[in-house]
Amino acid sequence: MVSSRSWGALRFAAFTVLILNAATGRASAESVLRVAMTAADIPDYTGAPDQGYEGYRFAGYTLYDGLALWDLSSSDKAADIMPGLATSWSVDPNNDKRWVYKLRQGVTYHDGCPWNADSALWNFKRVMDPKAPQFNPRHVGQMGTYVVNIASVDKIDDSTIAINTKVPSSLFPYEMAMFYMISNCAVEKAGNDYNAYMQHPSGTGPYKFDKVVPHERLELVKNDKYWNPQRIPKHDRLVLLPMPEASTRAAALLSGQVDFVEAPSPDTIPRLKEAGMKIVTVPYPHNWDYMLRMDVPPFNDIRVRQAANYAMNRQDMVDMLQGVAVAATQTLIDTQPWYGKPVTYDYNPDKAKALLKEAGCDPCVIKVGISTSGSGQMQPLPMNELVKEQLEAVGFKVQLEPMDWNALIGVFLTGAKKYDYNAINFSMAPIDPVQGILKKWMTTYAPPACCNWGFFSDPKVDQLGNEALGEFDAAKRNVILTKMNEQAVADASELYIVHDLNPRALSPKLSGFVQAQSWFQDLTPIVVSP
Repeated sequence: MVSSRSWGALRFAAFTVLILNAATGRASAESVLRVAMTAADIPDYTGAPDQGYEGYRFAGYTLYDGLALWDLSSSDKAADIMPGLATSWSVDPNNDKRWVYKLRQGVTYHDGCPWNADSALWNFKRVMDPKAPQFNPRHVGQMGTYVVNIASVDKIDDSTIAINTKVPSSLFPYEMAMFYMISNCAVEKAGNDYNAYMQHPSGTGPYKFDKVVPHERLELVKNDKYWNPQRIPKHDRLVLLPMPEASTRAAALLSGQVDFVEAPSPDTIPRLKEAGMKIVTVPYPHNWDYMLRMDVPPFNDIRVRQAANYAMNRQDMVDMLQGVAVAATQTLIDTQPWYGKPVTYDYNPDKAKALLKEAGCDPCVIKVGISTSGSGQMQPLPMNELVKEQLEAVGFKVQLEPMDWNALIGVFLTGAKKYDYNAINFSMAPIDPVQGILKKWMTTYAPPACCNWGFFSDPKVDQLGNEALGEFDAAKRNVILTKMNEQAVADASELYIVHDLNPRALSPKLSGFVQAQSWFQDLTPIVVSP
């Protein structure tokens, strides 16, 4: 049943979507896919997206490619990387700090600019060389973590480059699936002014930029000359609309103003099903959790971290979300090869109370930064209220600090020490072992190097991480990464709550969508029927 409150929100939201008629109307001969994003604004589309990984999903992999891409063709297993603008890569047999990339030939950017080794080197300088005319500090802020291990890049010939890493880095190719290549010709034509480049952005991706209405919509059209014929979009136009309110997204779908909705509210799913909408859910590497600050009390004490985890009645959260999530006692999902058999933190409020008493933290006061919406944040306001209730039932005193999603991303990127938060509810997908394990837990990746927001540090984890980086045999490396993940869970390195099932609602007019076990999704196969 949909609550009366949700129904009221839906009715009110219906009025807000009427303006979309004129905004997204197209000639009947053109097939248009209209997507309601959870983002509060249009993601940056200049080659270094903001708005979290939703920005990468809609304004990144649509317009641009990396040296590697994610294989998003299956719902049966966690997505892995595949060749993109590079056809192959291998570590130099004489130097384990040197990766040789063979570049795809015959590819041009949307503006006709050639893709080659010179363009690749130009792109690396865009975020690595402050003296380069194309250097972009904002791009560094969004994508600099993916090149933090690069010492230099060499041109071998027009179709070959060598990337030299600072230390042996057996997992480096994953980094190159997150770093987009943009047209050097387009930026140079704009006088290296990225505000001017925004008027005519150019990548090599399956969609091309058409137009933007600030704060309202971004419109892309299919690139019918895309280098991979299998990924030429099956529709003519993609319209991306920011709609942070879940009720607004549902109302827009019900009224026919959009065709594809990210993260519908669980309360609206029964009504959407009744109206003939398709609800798609697939497990994927995404843990809805709290990152904990560990350089200061109270979470520098493992007993407090364990107490928080034992306080979680995760099934209550799953029930509140009407089954669009599963309970989580670690960040990975079981289709990932590094899942292992770590300790589990089953609901045990008595044990949580005892641990807090033993730690001398009662009441245990914490301040938590949360968002009001955003990429992968699910339904953050009611979910965080339930977490607060459960934590306070065992002796915590929780202050929630809501903010815009992009503001919370800023808190994450700059690290815990600049703020007075003890934790943040920040959804960072463990899509690969670099981001999901190494950069979350190794001491060396504390901000500004990357993603260890709370300054977690365990010598055992660091040692295993260094061993993994130096091990180029995948099977042996997976054993090390599994031990590393098990140790991080034993350390109660986060407050584990649920895994998202990534619900999406699709109009019955749509067919062909395959929801991957990934934060990223491929929209190109979607067919829009009249």
